[in-house]
Amino acid sequence: MLEALGSLVAALWTTLRPGIVLLGAFVFLLFADFLKRQHPKNYPPGPLRLPFIGNFFHLDLGKGILVPQQVVKKYGNIIRLDFGVIHFIVITGLPYIKEALVNQEQNFVNRPMIPLQKHIFNNKGLVRSNGQVWKEQRRFTLTTLRNFGLGRKSLEERIQEEVTYLIQAIGEENGQPFDPHFIINNAVSNIICSITFGERFDYKDDQFQELLRLLDEILCIQASVCCQLYNAFPRIMNFLPGSHHTLFRKWEKLKMFVANVIENHRKDWNPAEARDFIDAYLQEIEKHKGNATSSFDDENLICSTLDLFLAGTETTSTTLRWGLLFMALNPEIQEKVQAEIDRVLGQSQKVSTASRESMPYTNAVIHEVQRMGNIVPMNVPREVTVDTVLAGYHLVKGTMVLTNLTALHRDPAEWATPDTFNPEHFLENGQFKKRESFLPFSIGKRMCLGEQLARTELFIFFTSLLQKFTFRPPENEKLSLKFRESLTSSPASYRLCAIPRA
Repeated sequence: MLEALGSLVAALWTTLRPGIVLLGAFVFLLFADFLKRQHPKNYPPGPLRLPFIGNFFHLDLGKGILVPQQVVKKYGNIIRLDFGVIHFIVITGLPYIKEALVNQEQNFVNRPMIPLQKHIFNNKGLVRSNGQVWKEQRRFTLTTLRNFGLGRKSLEERIQEEVTYLIQAIGEENGQPFDPHFIINNAVSNIICSITFGERFDYKDDQFQELLRLLDEILCIQASVCCQLYNAFPRIMNFLPGSHHTLFRKWEKLKMFVANVIENHRKDWNPAEARDFIDAYLQEIEKHKGNATSSFDDENLICSTLDLFLAGTETTSTTLRWGLLFMALNPEIQEKVQAEIDRVLGQSQKVSTASRESMPYTNAVIHEVQRMGNIVPMNVPREVTVDTVLAGYHLVKGTMVLTNLTALHRDPAEWATPDTFNPEHFLENGQFKKRESFLPFSIGKRMCLGEQLARTELFIFFTSLLQKFTFRPPENEKLSLKFRESLTSSPASYRLCAIPRA
């Protein structure tokens, strides 16, 4: 039978011209692609899609599938876009974002299984997991963070202690130009490391500096065109060289670092007393031993620890780097912050969150840094869990959802000077004013679980640095607000001078 079929195929191949066969195959694939991309009635509008590649040319891949605002303006507050195998919706405007992430949050609670993330994490950890895994990991992590000081004075004291190391290190620059990137990374990372690993790392620790550089490289590589092409065409890109393979190798190095820390914990682990997050997790693994439905295992421990390490380092550190840059570029605003610090705290009193209420201008400046820095422009992606209607549009189960925080934080209807650094956006009659259109930590059940920690760190680090130093551009060097390509919107490398305050 197989021989007869082979003979028939051979005969057809010799009878038909190869060009006709290839053309037929192309037409078939084109038709299959057309059928695959058929959407139901009332599906959101969007720009014209090309076969196979979809809306490739409408995306700004240099910033990780960032949708240009002109596309949003043309097609409306809810638009659809396709990129290879990925179908996604972009939601713009506070009413629609709240409708999706709060009012209908059960329909948008999942994270999409993007090929890159699936390859690296496979529904493990805190940020990218779904269902029961996510619920168990989040509940445990929130409880454990509270047990280790989140929201308590003890954690503030850790941050205050780290500030003294950071101020000393910056002081050693003697007012000369320096790049604050990794020294701030190290300081911020030490807070989450003290909770997860039970220790802080010296700023001259070569191994830890290498780890921070590895983390930084991963964030930059993940925003590369090759990695985004992997998300769109994973089967093809598996066979092609590119930065996606470099990314996988570097993630394995990070996982190996955490695995070694866990192994060292096991050597002197006391089940009756948890020193840090890893110890507490090992207790949880032991407690659920033999339970086949439990998500507490070594792989989830590694991924959850990495999620805490990444989120607890990158976001706050990047915001602080934006903050110092904005202060150096706006000396008159920096002077007002320092005048408030001198009036409320003086030069010697330690900064604590208790003084935040008495420092509305400083608080407003920090919020404006977050608004202008806008470090997660399209929020962390969600996925439609069931067929859903949003603003009259039909969204299909499995569609990826991006919420447009860039447009929200630069909306001229919400902000008096949307493209200018202006702390008055968060002030009213000299008092701090909360803004509903300010969502750097997102909203709903899947909002950032480290929001409280991040807010505490930002206030204490930022205020303490301006208490002790004035930040200025180096002579003959011009500072700019240019971005660099990264998974977060972080400032391009810059140098500044930290002048000690008398």
